[in-house]
Amino acid sequence: MKKWIKRILLVLLLAFIVMQFIRPDRNISDVVLDSDLVKVTNTPDEIQTILKTSCYDCHSNNTAYPWYSNIAPVSYWLDDHIEHGKGHLDFSQWSTYSAKKKAHKLEELIEEVKEHKMPLDSYLWIHKDAKLSEDQITQLTNWAQNLRTIYQSEVK
Repeated sequence: MKKWIKRILLVLLLAFIVMQFIRPDRNISDVVLDSDLVKVTNTPDEIQTILKTSCYDCHSNNTAYPWYSNIAPVSYWLDDHIEHGKGHLDFSQWSTYSAKKKAHKLEELIEEVKEHKMPLDSYLWIHKDAKLSEDQITQLTNWAQNLRTIYQSEVK
């Protein structure tokens, strides 16, 4: 019985070591695309700061990776998390969305932020500065609602 346990542990150790050499691609871009939300909408500086501090790691083409992202399986978990986040809302591709989709995404943003669902608790464990104050929530949601109104008028 002890031989089987040792073999299983050895296989797991080897798998862990191999995983360190096979890493997912990083979500890092040196430039802000012309299709990015902040360029397309002429976003105020205060809102840009909120978005970049609390949203852009998972919802844009430029993630600021922590040191532990170099260790598998955390690297795979983060990659999946970022892909999932960008799948729901990608600020880097904002101009590619239709006016109807933009209005809907802003509606979702407002709802998620007001209900404290975004940023995710798992993100806030490490990124304490990403936690939104009530004032920031108000600023962000008011800005998003004003922008949403513009896109809704384009749809009609």
